[in-house]
Amino acid sequence: MVNLSRLYSDRAGKMRKSEIRELLRVTQDPEIISFAGGLPNPKSFPIEDLKGVVQSVLENHGRTALQYGTTQGLRELREVIAERACKDGIDATSDNVIITSGSQQALDNIGKLFLNPGDTAIVGLPTYLGGINAFRSYESNLMGIPLDKDGMNIDILEERIKSLLKDGVTPKFIYVVPTFQNPAGVVMPESRRKKLVDIANEYDLIVVEDDPYGKLRFEGAPVRPVKAFDDMGRVIYVSTFSKILAPGFRLAWTIASDELTRKMEICKQALDLCTNTFTQFIANEFVRSGSLDLHIMKIVEMYRPKRDAMMDAMREFFPDGYVCNKPKGGMFAWVTLPEGIDTETMFLDAIKKKVAYVHGKAFHVDGGGGRSMRLNFSYASNEQIKEGMKRLGAVIEEKMKILCR
Repeated sequence: MVNLSRLYSDRAGKMRKSEIRELLRVTQDPEIISFAGGLPNPKSFPIEDLKGVVQSVLENHGRTALQYGTTQGLRELREVIAERACKDGIDATSDNVIITSGSQQALDNIGKLFLNPGDTAIVGLPTYLGGINAFRSYESNLMGIPLDKDGMNIDILEERIKSLLKDGVTPKFIYVVPTFQNPAGVVMPESRRKKLVDIANEYDLIVVEDDPYGKLRFEGAPVRPVKAFDDMGRVIYVSTFSKILAPGFRLAWTIASDELTRKMEICKQALDLCTNTFTQFIANEFVRSGSLDLHIMKIVEMYRPKRDAMMDAMREFFPDGYVCNKPKGGMFAWVTLPEGIDTETMFLDAIKKKVAYVHGKAFHVDGGGGRSMRLNFSYASNEQIKEGMKRLGAVIEEKMKILCR
């Protein structure tokens, strides 16, 4: 066998596998009830509605839809995205929008644009694993800022920025998932969002706002995006069709200032030249027909009882001592167990009981999160949720008995 290790770049040697993607391999056993993946429920996919849209696109735009497109994306789709963003308080035109091949490409593009080896970026504790992997692949250092019930702790954030600057380190950007955060499920209030932008202005930083779940709200009033408070062009807004239409389309978008959009477009040209043109035409027609808003309402009505089923089953089957705040939207519940329980090692016991989750360390850049785990409630059936929580509760109870011996 040829040894190619000497040929790999230094960057390739530092790349890490996605813990979630590796876990999904383990959970392929059909007997395992998995709460590990961040998967939308396939029953939510609007298959029948899309049949007519696909036919219409082929009949009316076939030769264009099946051709290469521009790097920035289909203008009509960018226009409707900008129009919808304006309703959320974001000042944008189609020229500020880039259509990307999933939000993961957008995050990689941002890492590519800003991070040199050894640079520092700021993320939450915990935060989305895909963001961690994207930024680490550019050999950056990631500083974690703890979350509380209102998202990233802004006071600690400012203290850490001052400390970095005192040490001669200028962080490049702050990465946040402010609405139904992955994995913690918390929502940053508007007052804190405004303060975040103020800090970025004061210390000359970029904010990367990742918003895949903002429209999946089960209760409470909508909160304006961080980007809505951005008067200086410091916030890059990222969102996706993956959670509100279909992940297989691989369609997401960024909204940023003119300068940042031009730079990100150049970066994207080296990645894929253009995003899938055919699915852009489909998404554009689906959104413009009004079908997307109706579809989001259906998703919310599907996911809300699943969230409730998981919360009820935890109360019924989990032993005392766990902490889980009821998420008001999104797709995830974040559970913290009593001292002494390591959810990474407990995972093997859970698999034996045919139930899976993602351990909390995967979402922490500082090695923390050992007592926590992320549970996805969108994918499993309500019956599977109850049975899965029963199995997981038994695993936790056994671990607690061992600790008490």
